[in-house]
Amino acid sequence: MSGSEAARRANNPYDWIERASEDLWAASEKAVGDHEAGLISDEAVARIMTAALKLYVAKSDGEERTFPPLHGHGDKNITATEVLSAVAELLRHLRLGPMELGLWYRRRPDED
Repeated sequence: MSGSEAARRANNPYDWIERASEDLWAASEKAVGDHEAGLISDEAVARIMTAALKLYVAKSDGEERTFPPLHGHGDKNITATEVLSAVAELLRHLRLGPMELGLWYRRRPDED
């Protein structure tokens, strides 16, 4: 890490999120792998998901770019079933349906 990069990170009040995300990833992988996700409250999962969604949209809209929203490449860490189950519940929670999703869907600028 360069000196300017180290200084930027040292002055970043949100740098702790970088470290926490690594811990959260490892702990959630263990909980899922050990079939212990039930030990984590619904409210905690909802807070994490809401925070992640809000950060993703703030970064992609604010920086006028997109980036891969999921950790890992392809379906290495998450399945299509998991993604679609979550998307369906997100839409249902806000009383939206596939039609609204279709209206908002757009191709990423870097896609053919």
